[in-house]
Amino acid sequence: MSIDQKTVKYISKLARISINEKKAKNLAKDLTNIFKFIEKLNKLDTKNIEPLTSIAETKLHLREDNIKDANIRDQILENSPEKNKEYFVVPKVIE
Repeated sequence: MSIDQKTVKYISKLARISINEKKAKNLAKDLTNIFKFIEKLNKLDTKNIEPLTSIAETKLHLREDNIKDANIRDQILENSPEKNKEYFVVPKVIE
């Protein structure tokens, strides 16, 4: 697939980006090279290749999900600027 300057100019107009002729020429060349590389990648046979989540072949160490309730709600709510026994009171932000 080949990208010409006219296509680059059209895309830049859609994106509301101003591009001069020199930059459009360079972008057309770069985009053409990118699409050629993508076409090469599409020709590769990847049927027997497993997908990777990382290049490091390590497995995640799972831990148990334990709930640790320290019953410190009262201590936390002491930081509230206004005293309330159940929740933080914050200033109204709606205009």
